[in-house]
Amino acid sequence: MQNAALSVSSLAKSFNGRKVLDDVDFQVNRGELVAFLGANGSGKSTTLKCVAGLTEPDAGRIELDGTELAGLAGRQLSLARSKAAMVFQKIHLVPRRTALDNVCTGGLARVNGLGSISPLFFSRDLREEAMACLERVGLAERALEKVGRLSGGQQQRVAIARALCQRATVLLADEPVSALDPLAAENVMELLAQLAHEENLAVAAVLHQPDLAIRHADRAIGLLHGRITFDAPVSQLTDQVLNTLYSPERNAA
Repeated sequence: MQNAALSVSSLAKSFNGRKVLDDVDFQVNRGELVAFLGANGSGKSTTLKCVAGLTEPDAGRIELDGTELAGLAGRQLSLARSKAAMVFQKIHLVPRRTALDNVCTGGLARVNGLGSISPLFFSRDLREEAMACLERVGLAERALEKVGRLSGGQQQRVAIARALCQRATVLLADEPVSALDPLAAENVMELLAQLAHEENLAVAAVLHQPDLAIRHADRAIGLLHGRITFDAPVSQLTDQVLNTLYSPERNAA
């Protein structure tokens, strides 16, 4: 698709002889939020980790913003991968640092010299950009608070702001709301949908809550035993489809 910011084809991955991903093909377009659904072990998180470079696939082709990652190395690979930012279930922030300092780290790939070593040397431009990112996620007034004092939902928003500061075009969210209370989960999913629709980002989110996908996502991709068995608008997520994806018998090893 011409509008695809993320394109994956023939992706395969095995661990200890067990095939976790088997010939996975999908695209995520700019301006849409795609939810990845499926039972534990179906390959959802492994898919996103392969895209982010946290797991090396055994085979397959990954394109970010039209650039194929295969064959790239060093600075070229780092620049290509910077087009995708990842937000995790376990929020990887520095608790003793302020929200602003944490968001600034999203822009370190563009910083040289002392500014890449210590928050004390972050440039004014970087701090202004980070503040704008915090404002976008509704936390500008908490910018100077240490993130360890923020709620789980607020910390996840800081992590999303950090991804925005990275200037990524693809936002990968691996179970971003599974550790949050229901209200915070709704708020974070609403934010992810807004970033897709209003900022023209391509957002891919692994979820364990189909109801959140139905309320907030544009499209759902369902995995079963490492293969995509469903890829359609969320309006087509019927009980039959969900029963197939989450049936214990179908997902048994």
